Amino acid sequence: MAIKNAFYAQSGGVTAVINASACGVIETARKHPDQIGKVYAGRNGIIGALREELIDTSEESDDAIRALMHTPGGAFGSCRYKMKNLTENRREYERLVEVFRAHDIGYFFYNGGGDSQDTAFKVSQIADKMGYPITCIGVPKTVDNDLPFTDCCPGFGSVAKYVATSTLEASLDIRSMCESSTKVFILEVMGRHAGWIAAAGGLAGNGRDEPPHIILFPEIPFEREAFLARVEQSVKDYGYCVVVASEGAQYEDGRFVADAGGKDAFGHTQLGGVAPTLANMVKQALGYKFHWAVADYLQRAARHIASATDVEQAYTVGQKAVEMALAGKQAVMPIIVREQSSPYRWHIGEAPLSEVANQEKKMPIHYISDDGFGITEDCREYLQPLIEGEAFPPFENGIPKVAHLKNVLAEKKLKTPFEV
Repeated sequence: MAIKNAFYAQSGGVTAVINASACGVIETARKHPDQIGKVYAGRNGIIGALREELIDTSEESDDAIRALMHTPGGAFGSCRYKMKNLTENRREYERLVEVFRAHDIGYFFYNGGGDSQDTAFKVSQIADKMGYPITCIGVPKTVDNDLPFTDCCPGFGSVAKYVATSTLEASLDIRSMCESSTKVFILEVMGRHAGWIAAAGGLAGNGRDEPPHIILFPEIPFEREAFLARVEQSVKDYGYCVVVASEGAQYEDGRFVADAGGKDAFGHTQLGGVAPTLANMVKQALGYKFHWAVADYLQRAARHIASATDVEQAYTVGQKAVEMALAGKQAVMPIIVREQSSPYRWHIGEAPLSEVANQEKKMPIHYISDDGFGITEDCREYLQPLIEGEAFPPFENGIPKVAHLKNVLAEKKLKTPFEV
């Protein structure tokens, strides 16, 4: 078998553990020098491939690559870039194949969510038609936990652990001051169409009297009066109210509670802050003193409190992606298959990219309590093992140590530049 180089790219919003997947890919590839030559990484994701800006990871030491295991963010740069529709404009996909051909790349590992898996699948199709077959393997990643087939998505477990921990800690703060100060606290978390992250806040307590007293899911239509009534009742019963709200909370007609009016690169509605919107509702209707917080990038960058389960799974899907490619698999994605919840046992399976692409896995209705404001025991049983275990990074001078890569670019071989 001829030795071919590999290309790896990170896509979309990064996570606390996406670099662990990169580590899994690169370390595993280095164990097979008879089949894989160099591993190139796209500078700023797929844009790096289009611009022929390929980072030569062979310039990095084994220790530097291993340090990716405890480094958040995207070590090679990520991007939100929507590839053109293949049936309407093939040029971008043809450009990818041209770059891969020029650098003798025979393996493509794309680390991202549904849109990324769609891109990997399309590349596998057009490359074959262009007479330069490329083995394309998806590597799952998304904090939203909304990819189909896989039990969970690498990146989610660490966000869930952060949100559950933050909800617990903030709740203790509010409870201690509610007699004479703040009575309502609202934590806004990510989750445009699926409420998995918001649900994780429910792990902070167990029972109606324990915070969070209200969870707002995208799957349950938001009703202003019902929300305010629950806030008021919680303050009367417990002296305070803690709310975990998904950024994608929406009314029955589909309007987002926090629609800012714009669109992002993928055509998604730009959300403008559900927490302050809800806080203003509470202030105007009930007059309670409030505080709100937006977890935003903090929740997906919090490697210092990452789930050990999540770190292990993130590395393993990167490792298995390479092993699948070397075994002759094509256009598939490694998935996590749950064997049992307690103790948590799992193994790696696979799913075809054609069926993974552009699909969203929402919260099952039986994971949401009948009143729409909490999680059920089934949901708790699903979530609990995903946040278990600690995988603290090494610390130096009181702060976490992170990887420092050279990120040396390979010499360009194509004469024609490409505008993105």
